[in-house]
Amino acid sequence: MADNLTKEQRSYCMSRVKVRGTALELAIRSELLKRGLKFRNNVTTLPGKPDIVFPIVKLAVFLDGDFWHGYRFPVWRRTLAKFWREKIAKNRDRDRRNFAKLRRMGWRVLRIWQHEIKRDLSSCADKIVSELSAAANVRRFARHRELRRVQLSK
Repeated sequence: MADNLTKEQRSYCMSRVKVRGTALELAIRSELLKRGLKFRNNVTTLPGKPDIVFPIVKLAVFLDGDFWHGYRFPVWRRTLAKFWREKIAKNRDRDRRNFAKLRRMGWRVLRIWQHEIKRDLSSCADKIVSELSAAANVRRFARHRELRRVQLSK
């Protein structure tokens, strides 16, 4: 299936797609703020530019659109034109690379899909809070082990 827009028209349309401050991001951020959580938005210094970051516990949260990031892509990829199949496949590969980079840097990575946020915003926020507490416990344990190692070496 050929694109029905010229290259310039398609470029203009794609440039209008929001990267930051989407309705989903605003909804999740609002829910997290209601719960008293502090975080950073769209941290450009980290691989993949996570949507929400909790730097102290090293948790990066990505809020991914079902289409752009290819939720269940193998199921519906055949319905797309070649351009979109390649575009989404590249997005998925880039996501995998960025998640791996973050993990190698010691970050926990949480991905929340668009349909999950639309279905149940509160449970998505619960998922983030749960991951936060798990990350905090790991850091606390690691810090305790490090302190103990220092004390034993004295």
